[in-house]
Amino acid sequence: MVEDKKIVFEEIYISHYSRMKFFAQEYVILEEDAENIVQDVFMELWENSVLLSSHTNIFSFLFTSVKNRCIDFLRRKTVLQKVKEKIHSEEMHILELKLYSLEYFNDQVLSNSNIETVVREAINSLPERCRQIFVLNKIEGKKQKQIAEELNISIHTVESQMSIASKKLKELLKDFVPLLIFLLV
Repeated sequence: MVEDKKIVFEEIYISHYSRMKFFAQEYVILEEDAENIVQDVFMELWENSVLLSSHTNIFSFLFTSVKNRCIDFLRRKTVLQKVKEKIHSEEMHILELKLYSLEYFNDQVLSNSNIETVVREAINSLPERCRQIFVLNKIEGKKQKQIAEELNISIHTVESQMSIASKKLKELLKDFVPLLIFLLV
């Protein structure tokens, strides 16, 4: 019985494999992808031995299976390509914003002796607890866990205060965008 199944399968494989592969390759382009699709269809045929022993039109089954797998393959590939394009588009947008930011940034601002005053005033304008946490973290370089222990507060409080400080400083120093990178990172 198993031997008969094997002989029938080999005959079908030899008779139809190359035509099915050629058909698949017309649509999926790469030979390797076409081979994988056709191999999967033949595996399905092997595993579903009822098809081998029935009076099913094998050519119709193979053709329809290969066609449907090519459709699935091309749909997945199309979705992946759209995702890649969207990511690329977003990356380009970010790069353009960074370029604009650097081009717009006035170099004289950095040489301005008042820059330290501007930054100090911005930090001093923060609420007291928020300023204290910001200074401990960004200026003294302490970790959030260490700050929480030192001030006897939760890490969540440290995180939320740092978020508040970041938002307020971004607003206050919006004309100094490149400085914010150094200050808030």
